[in-house]
Amino acid sequence: MTDRKQINFTIIPEDGGTEPRTYANFCAVNHTPFDFTLTFCEVMPLSEKEIREAEADHIVRAPIRARLVLPVQFVPTLIAALQENMRVFSDSHQQPPPPPQQPPPSGGKGPVH
Repeated sequence: MTDRKQINFTIIPEDGGTEPRTYANFCAVNHTPFDFTLTFCEVMPLSEKEIREAEADHIVRAPIRARLVLPVQFVPTLIAALQENMRVFSDSHQQPPPPPQQPPPSGGKGPVH
C-alpha cells in the first residue's frame, strides 16, 4: 500500500502578469448540475433612447467583460472568501459612532421648544 503524504500549501497569484484588470459592475449567475457561470458586465448610464427601449421591453443590454465557469465544489470557498473580505472591508471602513448626547442641565427639565 502506498502511503500518501499530505502537504499544506498556499496558492499566491503571480503578480506582474500580462492579464489586464477588467472592471464590471454587474454579475449574472447561472448554474448547471456541474458548474456555476459568472458573467460580468459593465452597465453604463443609459441614453434617452435606451431608457425608452427599456421601458418598452424591460431589457437593458450590457457588454460582457468576462465570463468565468467554476466547478460547483469551488463555490462555497468563493462565497466564504467574499464574506470574509466584506467583513474586513466593513470593519476598516466603518463610520465612527456619533458623540454621546449631553444630559440636560442639572435642575432643569430639559430644553423647551
